[in-house]
Amino acid sequence: MARQPAVAGRAEQLLGTSVISTAPVAGGDVASAVKLRLSNGRTAFLKTLPQAPPSFFEREAAGLRWLAEVDDGVATPEVLGVDGDCLILAWVETSRPGADAAASFGRALARTHLSGAASYGADADGYIGRLPLGNQPLPTWAEFYVERRITPYLRVARDKGLVAADDADLIERAAARVGEIVPDEPPARLHGDLWNGNVLWSQGDQVVVIDPAAYGGHREVDLAMLTLFGLPQLPQVMAAYDEVAPLDDDWQERLGIHQLFPLVVHACLFGGGYGARAAKVAARYL
Repeated sequence: MARQPAVAGRAEQLLGTSVISTAPVAGGDVASAVKLRLSNGRTAFLKTLPQAPPSFFEREAAGLRWLAEVDDGVATPEVLGVDGDCLILAWVETSRPGADAAASFGRALARTHLSGAASYGADADGYIGRLPLGNQPLPTWAEFYVERRITPYLRVARDKGLVAADDADLIERAAARVGEIVPDEPPARLHGDLWNGNVLWSQGDQVVVIDPAAYGGHREVDLAMLTLFGLPQLPQVMAAYDEVAPLDDDWQERLGIHQLFPLVVHACLFGGGYGARAAKVAARYL
């Protein structure tokens, strides 16, 4: 590992310790990432985005800390430093997915969800990718899901021609049925962007989650995301989850209604066929 002076200097300002070496880390869609070796013997991970939107990294750090409040809940990397242009986390050494880690993750995720939230929403807005994420609370999950999760992004996708008008209509109509389809439950403490890439299988049979878009919502949102983009050892994760926080027998049949949100967001971010895919999912609920 070499040493990038500008990156190392920025990290030293926030951490108060010397950076011995740095190395780029591949895989980030939004920010640049660097591995840091520190003079105190620790290894850290730095994300940087020089012209980040307001409170971009601060909201991510707040989400990690909020999830970490739960005893025996999902593990998150320790926040070492944060500022408007960057976030520094404890390094997570990854390993291969295993059945024991999957079961531990399932139980931990259930405990995190059961710890709850004050409302459907959060005390501040956040981000999903680079897109703003409205979190102003609403009284019911059905209202919150339509007004804060579907409508804003569907409007963007439609205005940009990323989803056809007929497909947008299908998505709107299906989302409006969430209150009929999904059982009423108190707000769960959600990761909010729990796709496979944000689940790190670490050494010691532990799973660590990163990059949250955390808020209070319906717990099946996180489960829908895990299922939508695939997760290694998913059956083991869900069997262990069900031991701690039992799910209705038909929970898998409902997942599509909550998959509409990430699919519409992906249509906004990446275009392609995500809008049509969301419409195909929506049609199952009409």
